[in-house]
Amino acid sequence: MLIKLAKRLSVVEPSMTLKVSAKAAELRAQGVDVVSFGAGEPDFDTPAHIKEAAKKALDAGATKYTAVEGTPQLRKAAAVWLGKAHGFEVNPKEVMVSAGAKQSLFNAFHVLLDEGDEIIIPAPYWVSYAEIAKLAGAKPVPVVSRPEDEFIVNPEAVAQAITPRTRIILVVSPSNPTGAVYDEKTLRALADLAIKHDIWLLTDDIYRSLCYGNARFVQPATFSPEVRRHTIIVDGVSKTFAMTGWRIGFCVAPLPVIEGMSTLQGQSTTNAAAVSQAAAVAALEGPTDELERMRLEFDKRRQFMVKALRAMPGVKCVEPKGAFYAFPDLNAFVGRRTPAGKVIDGDPALCEYFIDEARVAVVPGSAFYAPGYVRLSYATSQANIEKGLSRIGEALARLK
Repeated sequence: MLIKLAKRLSVVEPSMTLKVSAKAAELRAQGVDVVSFGAGEPDFDTPAHIKEAAKKALDAGATKYTAVEGTPQLRKAAAVWLGKAHGFEVNPKEVMVSAGAKQSLFNAFHVLLDEGDEIIIPAPYWVSYAEIAKLAGAKPVPVVSRPEDEFIVNPEAVAQAITPRTRIILVVSPSNPTGAVYDEKTLRALADLAIKHDIWLLTDDIYRSLCYGNARFVQPATFSPEVRRHTIIVDGVSKTFAMTGWRIGFCVAPLPVIEGMSTLQGQSTTNAAAVSQAAAVAALEGPTDELERMRLEFDKRRQFMVKALRAMPGVKCVEPKGAFYAFPDLNAFVGRRTPAGKVIDGDPALCEYFIDEARVAVVPGSAFYAPGYVRLSYATSQANIEKGLSRIGEALARLK
């Protein structure tokens, strides 16, 4: 039988971050000592009180379908949590619970974007944004930010990219992969563009609790009621509470958008797992001391990793102000040769060299629309960071 796949898949690239993590896991299963900087998830365990709540919920019968939009308890808890964080009231009816923030984004893109519509995505950007947009039949429009601007996009460049087909300006702060945290002035300028052109400002806030130094998270919907009417907020528990595998994400949007997302999700996954929703309630309503402990540990690792990368000859690295990634510029090594004589013809080849010769897994910048860069996650132990960076430094020194 000739196996013919749907044409929509022909424009979609596989997730490079998942591919890198899978390669590292495969080598580890073979007994190879590999340090992976690929995973975008905290290495900390989910706090104990959240796991206990899940156990109790299972015993109490959290094993059935829930409402598509989420349990009333979780929608209310999320509305309170988000409202407290941003300083405005959130109606639980305007909260949608999905199987992770990625599904929230998937739902939003498919509900808001028609065939041929455009979404402006500041680059470098997370690997899935453009691919989800393409699955929705839309055209991703990258607007490249510069390292000298700390990877914060220029609103004038965004304005120039807007066309009659533009439907969404995507804002990701803190950013994956750069760790950039957007300042209020930039966000106000982007919000003004959304209002002027009557388009959506969609903010992916999944890393908002992980800001460092003097960086502060700002939600544009706080600027005015009019900006809020143009804003869709995506958030979740994965990064903040070390709950990646629980798959719980939220979307806050005007009621007609939520209703559309409910229709879409009702014909796909139906609901996020009932037990995960119960655990998420405990997370949102429980103590936060563990969260600050994790943030402080990430900050220590961040400072160590940036200092170590900058100490390597030829490596440039903008200081990340949020999330848990460093995004060094390794363009100086493109064109060099390995000890075996192979030419490093780009960042994918450099990443292959790292995993084959140094046993370190990193994600190539090309996957994030930033050739010549690589992404390293510091959501791993200090010991792994030290070992992996030492291997990278030695591997780079061997290139001629």
